[in-house]
Amino acid sequence: MHPNIGKTIGGGFVGTLVMTMLMYVAAPMMGLNMDIAAMLGGMLGIGWAGGMLMHFVNGTVIFPLIYAFALYSWLPGNPAVKGTAWGVILWLIAQIVVMPMAGAGLFSAAMGGMMAAGGSLMGHLVYGALLGVVAGEAVPTGAPARASSRA
Repeated sequence: MHPNIGKTIGGGFVGTLVMTMLMYVAAPMMGLNMDIAAMLGGMLGIGWAGGMLMHFVNGTVIFPLIYAFALYSWLPGNPAVKGTAWGVILWLIAQIVVMPMAGAGLFSAAMGGMMAAGGSLMGHLVYGALLGVVAGEAVPTGAPARASSRA
């Protein structure tokens, strides 16, 4: 069983939107430049707009589908906890693999160090929690629709 796919993608979109707003509004207030679109766009050679599109495709479609089909039944807790755990996993992947590939160093060492890594963790926690809450509980797959009981 897995959560409703439409709700899961909706949760991914909401989580990505809020995370992106935090990145471009809250992070600069902390003295951090966390421009994921520029980083992805530069790394992939597709420019800022392409990087932003890639960020939203990842957060809205790819990561939520991995969550729903590969991880949901394996992760512990209620949907909010499951989503938050997925956010932590994504953060670890970002800090150990993606950031070094983008030149920001391990755990964002070359981009603000602990403050940047902590800001990124907060964003990923918010993303995961929203994904989990909006996606909700698992639904039986292939179950027939219930007939109306009106007489």
